[in-house]
Amino acid sequence: MSAAPSDTAPASPPVPVPHPLRTRPFRLLFTGRTLSLLGDSVIPAALAIAVWEATGSASALALVLACAMVPKLLLLPLGGVVGDRFDARTIALTTDLVRCATQLLVGIQLLGGEPTLWLIAAAEVVGGAAGAFAMPTGAPLVTGTVAPGALQRANAAMGITRSATRLGGPALAGTLILTVGPGWAFVLDAATFAASAALLSAVRVRRVPIPRRSLRADLKEGWREVRTRDWYWTSLVGHSAWNGAAAVLMTLGPALALSQPGGRGTWVAFLQVGAIGLLAGSLLAHRARPRRPVLTANLGLAVYALPLVLLAVSAPAPLTIASYGVAQAGLGFLSPVWETAVQQAVPAHALARVTSYDWLLSLAAMPLGYVLAPVAASVWGPEVPLVVAAVAVSGCCLGTALVPGVRRFGTER
Repeated sequence: MSAAPSDTAPASPPVPVPHPLRTRPFRLLFTGRTLSLLGDSVIPAALAIAVWEATGSASALALVLACAMVPKLLLLPLGGVVGDRFDARTIALTTDLVRCATQLLVGIQLLGGEPTLWLIAAAEVVGGAAGAFAMPTGAPLVTGTVAPGALQRANAAMGITRSATRLGGPALAGTLILTVGPGWAFVLDAATFAASAALLSAVRVRRVPIPRRSLRADLKEGWREVRTRDWYWTSLVGHSAWNGAAAVLMTLGPALALSQPGGRGTWVAFLQVGAIGLLAGSLLAHRARPRRPVLTANLGLAVYALPLVLLAVSAPAPLTIASYGVAQAGLGFLSPVWETAVQQAVPAHALARVTSYDWLLSLAAMPLGYVLAPVAASVWGPEVPLVVAAVAVSGCCLGTALVPGVRRFGTER
């Protein structure tokens, strides 16, 4: 298949297109995704506190987190095949119901006062597996409910709600944990998944069916769609480097901040300003129409090197905090712009498989960062892994500018 015609992003739409939130299918999808994102935003804090209170062991928390991550990584390519073969709406609805059940199970366990670690871990395994099938459906759901000319506004709206829930989620989590306990946070998450499934049941999604073939043939075709697009796979290298660098920062940053006077307040401000930057970047993506979208987004992502370097050299806290806000704005801008570029360039029948490889490479880089950062810090000090991560993310993201497909994407050929 020739990739050239589909890899040139279309110019501005010839006729005005209504905002996607004015159309019923996308409005229902958007509402459901917003509710589930809000519920998910309270879980990290609730899960950490629940497992710690039940076991008093950091290793137990690591085990539970691994139980969610490992099946997700292993099953993502299969999730991409399923997302292309079958109706994305049905898959998303089913996985919402599965995750509703697992979160409700954990919530009941915690509310009962005697939670069982293996049962929580098993619920996370099932939830992680469901996530592997749910994540690749995101792009087909958007393209199946939105007119082509409104894709970037739709993706920006999704990006804004993701950023807003990250901004407000920790506050909601703290309120629930301190007032009624972490168990109710899981009950809330279960309720949001149930609401999302109900809304999805009323959505009608356009789809492009693919012919039935072997699983291996479908996986090979999806990978071929990735490797024949130089702008795509080279950008994925940069995005993976970003995720690995983010894991390094989140692993070493708290220790560096907390070792200084007023460290708790500094780290909270660091995260809060980052959430504000993420939201600002999403808002910018809602209006901006860069002529070279992939190049612009990748260059913005390279700014993540700045807070890594400033942390390494113990720069003044206000400067480091501000730099993290700018870096997160780059991420907030990239996500909608990148998603729109992929949805416009990749054939609809292969979209779920292509995005599953994106998720796979991005998620796989984070555990590496979590594992390697403390080991390197114990040998050479935290400055070395922070600087190495800064060089990696800036080099990989800036390096995409050397790729012809990245430079040409979005321009006339």
